[in-house]
Amino acid sequence: MDNPYAFIFVLCLVLGLLSGIIMHRSDFCIAGMFRDLFLLKRTVMLRMLLLLVAVSMLLFELLRLYGIALYPFPPTGSPSPAAVIGGLFFGIGMVLAGGCVAGTLYKMGAGSFLSFISFVGIIAGSLFYAEIHPWWTAFVKRTTIFQGRVTIPQIIGIDPGFPVIVLMAIASCLFFRWYKEAKWERPSVASGYIQPWKAAIFLAFIGLISYMAVGKPMGVTTGYTKLGAYLEYFLFKGHLEGTAFFKAKSLDYVHPLTSIRMQGGAGPGFDVISAIEFPLIIGIIFGSALSSFLLKEFRLCFRVPYRQYISSFAGGFLMGIAARLSQGCNVAHLLGGLPLLTGQSILFLVGLFPGAWLGSRIFVNFVMSQGGQRSCR
Repeated sequence: MDNPYAFIFVLCLVLGLLSGIIMHRSDFCIAGMFRDLFLLKRTVMLRMLLLLVAVSMLLFELLRLYGIALYPFPPTGSPSPAAVIGGLFFGIGMVLAGGCVAGTLYKMGAGSFLSFISFVGIIAGSLFYAEIHPWWTAFVKRTTIFQGRVTIPQIIGIDPGFPVIVLMAIASCLFFRWYKEAKWERPSVASGYIQPWKAAIFLAFIGLISYMAVGKPMGVTTGYTKLGAYLEYFLFKGHLEGTAFFKAKSLDYVHPLTSIRMQGGAGPGFDVISAIEFPLIIGIIFGSALSSFLLKEFRLCFRVPYRQYISSFAGGFLMGIAARLSQGCNVAHLLGGLPLLTGQSILFLVGLFPGAWLGSRIFVNFVMSQGGQRSCR
């Protein structure tokens, strides 16, 4: 492979396009799953998330058994309570924003101006985190436990296959029960609609391809930060060059297919993070836009109460900060780390549930009560 960066860029662009189409046609948004749980007491979409995690767990374990992928994938570190704090703020933010970091992209591609405001908020929150990075890094170092051990099997000293077999057996029983109760299909008359359970399986295989060919599952939030870094470079170059966060290499690994060492960070400049995350961001947006145009559903939507704009920006801002606090967003943790049973991702999930509940309370009491329901999500 003469140019692995070009290969990664093209592959991630294709994976992003496919993800955008699938998420748009199934309305597969993790923020909506948690919002439905706390606002409407509906768990149907959380079942789809569990299916996605379970299928990914099985596929990732097969990669590990055959030695095809890195285990665990970079840059996952040992667990720290920092992940709980990040998950808490991320849960609040994704509900207020009306979409997670990936949901924001596919909804923006379909014409939601509120999601564009959330997109801007995520970039702004990422840049704010850069200012507190040295202090937060010191906190993470002081609170990290089980140094050198990343996954639960590593922490307790067992073969990773054992918990995977146990958890897959439990999940299979649940899945069969829901099948018998006819809880997999969602009624819909929309043209081109993809049932969420099918979307979950498609997305699991997209994650598998990314893990195998790129060296890690999908993630986009460092890409948001790099976009902000480019903007800061042109406006406040001196400040950016003096900020430690933008000098660090957060991703440093040997590419599994080429054995070439690859590095990247949040600072401006083309590197492996640019090759992975920029095409994913672009692909999800354009994949969703293409899907919405083909279905004749694309529409620019911006006439909503001003409180919803505030909510969208504030939610995005919190997600931007939280993704850096916890060293990953919901996509990286729930669709990448959780299937591998990484301690960081489990702690992130522990914080995500109360955060989403609190975000739902804030949304109901300070957004819906004043401005009515959202109409552009």
